[in-house]
Amino acid sequence: MAAIDAAALTKRYGSTTAVDELDLAVPEGVVYGFLGPNGAGKTTTMRMLTALTRPTSGTASVAGAPVTDRQRLIERIGYLPEEPPLYDELTAREQLTYVAGLRDLPADRTEERIETQLDRLDLLDDADTRIDAYSKGMRQKTAFVQALLHDPDVLFLDEPTSGLDPRAARTIRELIDERAARGTTVFLSTHILPVVEEHADTVGVLSDGRLVAEGAPDDLTRQAEAESDRTLEDVFLEVTSEDPAEDAAGGAVGGGAGPATEGSPDA
Repeated sequence: MAAIDAAALTKRYGSTTAVDELDLAVPEGVVYGFLGPNGAGKTTTMRMLTALTRPTSGTASVAGAPVTDRQRLIERIGYLPEEPPLYDELTAREQLTYVAGLRDLPADRTEERIETQLDRLDLLDDADTRIDAYSKGMRQKTAFVQALLHDPDVLFLDEPTSGLDPRAARTIRELIDERAARGTTVFLSTHILPVVEEHADTVGVLSDGRLVAEGAPDDLTRQAEAESDRTLEDVFLEVTSEDPAEDAAGGAVGGGAGPATEGSPDA
């Protein structure tokens, strides 16, 4: 069974088609790199797959749960949106404890897991500082821990290294690899090619809401080089050369805790 399965998945906003009959079949336990420029439909796709936006047409399931069955779905997924969903008046420890309570996670095990992950990401010394005093990178790290706190079957990450210093970004990439090695499927949306080339088992390139290339990074590179001495970067730049203007994104709720919302076309 595919961890992520989508058939003709489509999202329209009036006359604008943000995602156009997208087919996906992502196996369990892999890192799937989802590439595309701003406005290509990456975030809209992730919002549909996490039940935050209802598809206009088509079908999709994640870890065996249809995206139309939100209650089943949120038990199986973790989601880190590009703008982390955090309560500024809470501390990181309070935020994570609150989310754990929403998911009915065992208090004793959760406390230990929070401590371990905060320490891993160099946040332990600031765990009791209010989030409104955090830098963008500190907020990003807190939201990353929030997304994986319940050991989801499928982890959706939208630009997970955004705002991080090199050391923190390296730790996040290590944690992604570790999760995949343990059987978690990671759906990694980014525009940073080196991250995808290093960590993704499979790459999908989205342009104008359509999947225009897909395959292992090395395979795509070899194919490009065989055709005309190109690299994966050349393929990416070529298929996304008609870079649509970035559309305003609707608000997102992460960690599987918020209500489904409808927004405008996004990245």
